[in-house]
Amino acid sequence: MAKEQVEFELVSPEKLLLSQSVDMVVVPGEDGDFGVLPRHAPMISTVRPGVIAIYSGKEISERIFVAGGFAEVTTERCTVLAEVAQPIGEIDKAAVQQQLQDAKEDLSDAKDDAARDAARKQIELSEAMLTAIG
Repeated sequence: MAKEQVEFELVSPEKLLLSQSVDMVVVPGEDGDFGVLPRHAPMISTVRPGVIAIYSGKEISERIFVAGGFAEVTTERCTVLAEVAQPIGEIDKAAVQQQLQDAKEDLSDAKDDAARDAARKQIELSEAMLTAIG
């Protein structure tokens, strides 16, 4: 009997980043992480900044940081439309720490609500990236 898998696709605004059969994928949903296995109930969820864990067997084969987006799950497939996606191993910790520092300075210098919101969003994103890489 063939092993059941779920089709996983990760799409950015520019291109299809990943398309493969996996044993399970765990997505950072807005209301908490959720795992997708074959025959999962259909659903749509927003995705918060965090890590998508892709499983091969019982082991995580790949970890990808996403900066938000949407996930659509069907009984055969999980598609994540991500604003930004980057493999954990490619994240430069020093650069992210600098982005965080710059965003904190931008927040303290902000003159209006739009600037404050943009700085807060960058702070949240940078902090999520630092948490993801440990």
